[in-house]
Amino acid sequence: MTLEQNIAQLAKAAVKALYDVDAADSQIQLQKTRPEFEGNITLVVFPFVKLARKAPQQVASELGEWLMANGEGLVAKYNAVQGFLNLVIDDVFWVKQLEAIDACANYGQQPDRNQLMMVEYSSPNTNKPLHLGHVRNNLLGYSIAKIQEANGWKVVKTNIVNDRGIHICKSMLAWLKFGNGETPESSGKKGDHLIGDYYVRFDKEYKAQIAELMAKGMDEETAKREAPLMLEAQEMLRKWEANDPEIRALWAKMNEWVYAGFDETYKRLGVSFDKIYYESNTYLEGKSEVEKGLATGLFYRREDGSVWADLTKDGLDEKLLLRSDGTSVYMTQDIGTAKLRFQDFPIDKMVYVVGNEQEYHFKVLSILLDRLGFPFGKELVHFSYGMVELPNGKMKSREGTVVDADDLMDKMIEDALEMNEDKEVARMVGLGALKYFILKVDPRKNMLFNPAESIDFNGNTGPFIQYTYARIQSVLRKAESDQQSAISHQLEEKELALIQRLCEYPSIVRNAGDNFSPAVICNYAYDLACDFNSFYHDLSILNEPDAAKRALRLLLSKNVAKVLHSAMSLLGIEMPERM
Repeated sequence: MTLEQNIAQLAKAAVKALYDVDAADSQIQLQKTRPEFEGNITLVVFPFVKLARKAPQQVASELGEWLMANGEGLVAKYNAVQGFLNLVIDDVFWVKQLEAIDACANYGQQPDRNQLMMVEYSSPNTNKPLHLGHVRNNLLGYSIAKIQEANGWKVVKTNIVNDRGIHICKSMLAWLKFGNGETPESSGKKGDHLIGDYYVRFDKEYKAQIAELMAKGMDEETAKREAPLMLEAQEMLRKWEANDPEIRALWAKMNEWVYAGFDETYKRLGVSFDKIYYESNTYLEGKSEVEKGLATGLFYRREDGSVWADLTKDGLDEKLLLRSDGTSVYMTQDIGTAKLRFQDFPIDKMVYVVGNEQEYHFKVLSILLDRLGFPFGKELVHFSYGMVELPNGKMKSREGTVVDADDLMDKMIEDALEMNEDKEVARMVGLGALKYFILKVDPRKNMLFNPAESIDFNGNTGPFIQYTYARIQSVLRKAESDQQSAISHQLEEKELALIQRLCEYPSIVRNAGDNFSPAVICNYAYDLACDFNSFYHDLSILNEPDAAKRALRLLLSKNVAKVLHSAMSLLGIEMPERM
């Protein structure tokens, strides 16, 4: 039973005994004692003043005396400040809490909810490698899935690979025109990097054609539309949708190169998926649903043959669903993907981890699914997160100015190697620095990524927390030969602060789950590490002559390490045993 539950139960008993009133749950108001007063927890007594027909100060004092006399030693002392009863909890209770934490193998884990949540993240395009923006997406998605599992959800981690469309055709066309048969093997490049190079090459050649047409007197918009490369790419997309065997074979070959590259990056990043969907399979389901909606009057066709949804009555605008040439758009694909997912799984909550630039898209998707008769339409959750920015501005894939995910991981590990020559430790520290720096920021905010700042062993960083964990493991290894002893039940201030921090962990996990916020876990892990380092600095552990005190501090250290390991695992961060 938590401290709050204990005090609430006792407070109800006190009100009944003193004033012969059955207090309602809503009348038991507890809060953390303000720092200027002595106490661990405060009972607000104003709800009982009218019932007792006495002054607030007197009611607080009477309740304090009753709790001291009848609380079975839970309340060591109290002080009453007007309508607030500040309670000092006996050290014995806190030591019992520590022992309970130690005995709980899955401390912080919430009970099974018997509900299924699907979390979609990553959603890469097969025309380019994963970049820094994808890193934030993947880390957020994976961490959210882990946090929701800790909150009792069964979680299915899913990915939708955008493997068709005009952007894919741009890479394919550039490879055909300029590639000379180059392959990942012949170039020594990862497949996703190779294809990304041709996406950049398309843009370069396309811009040159636009400039040439404009020099001949054509306006920019017409030049963009009439540039030969763009016309060829559009024709290639039409052939793809018509199942042209040559185009399909090229598409399949190039996509396989990219998938192999993606898998390597995902593995290094430490993220995974339970089910992967492909736009090339789901878009046909979406087209089918759009055509049904067209037949029943939910959508309408314009003169050029394109199909649209009118959302003006919902405060939005009109949304394109099928182009004039019959090809589909992202919205069409997402309708089909949602339909297939709810056929495949008994989903209770569907969460899309997608950047905040897509907020409008998901508002529209929710409305369209609802109109099409899918009961889950209104229940979709768009977890909208901010963009990652760089000191020199936004990233642009077409121009090749992105920070590549593989290069970024290489650089982080390389920097960590300068501090620790053990390659495996450097890998954990480098990736831990990257993950923590990205996840500690409120996910809904844009963030500026600073690699040098992220790998500092001082301050609010992953390596600082990893180092604290490794320091504890070193202490515990040295203590292995210590004889077992009964633990002390008298607490120093720093010991009490650590136990109280450990007791917060289950509520922190719930808070992170309710708010879909890995940052809540990051902040807690940092505070816990800071508390431990302050304790470690002020109080001796291995050299403490009193065996009972030494046993208490070792037990406390062991469980700080356990909770740090648990918290960081929810962020996908590994913890080295030695540093």
